[in-house]
Amino acid sequence: MGRNGCGKSSLLNVAFGNLTPKYKLARIDNQPLLKPLYSTGIAKYLPQYNFIPDGFKLSFIFKLYDLDWIVFVERFEEFKKYEHSKFETLSGGERRLIETYIVLKTKSDIVFLDEPFSHLAPIHIEKIKQFIAAEKKEKAIIISDHRYQHIIASSDVIYLLKNGTTKKINKLTELEDYKYLSAGSL
Repeated sequence: MGRNGCGKSSLLNVAFGNLTPKYKLARIDNQPLLKPLYSTGIAKYLPQYNFIPDGFKLSFIFKLYDLDWIVFVERFEEFKKYEHSKFETLSGGERRLIETYIVLKTKSDIVFLDEPFSHLAPIHIEKIKQFIAAEKKEKAIIISDHRYQHIIASSDVIYLLKNGTTKKINKLTELEDYKYLSAGSL
């Protein structure tokens, strides 16, 4: 968590390998990473912007990511009619849902989600939180979002990014102490 402009997205991009800082040391299991995570295939990243090309049909997208369309529409029946539709015909929230689902469900060890709850309908937010709960049993999931209630509900560990440093949040009241939330917000 952190305020606008504090570097949350930049930190995710550095960790994933999309952005090269002047100094960086990243490790997994105490072993330094010598290559960007995106090139190793062990991590997937959901950026804030749409990454799926507009002209791709949903049936092709699911084949491209080796995901089962039928399994998806069992959870999201309202999408059944879109199987042969192009990505560009979906609303912003529908696009976000598809991309978040793909990143979560595609094989990986680490998932970076940059604002996965943005533009989603409340019912879809709850389903995405269920997917996060299921997937975090098999992989590390790092989430950045302004909707702090959903971060709190989905997270095992919370960090606050402030003044260029991360602070581990041990008690939720620390979010008020560090002035990230207004007193009484929790």
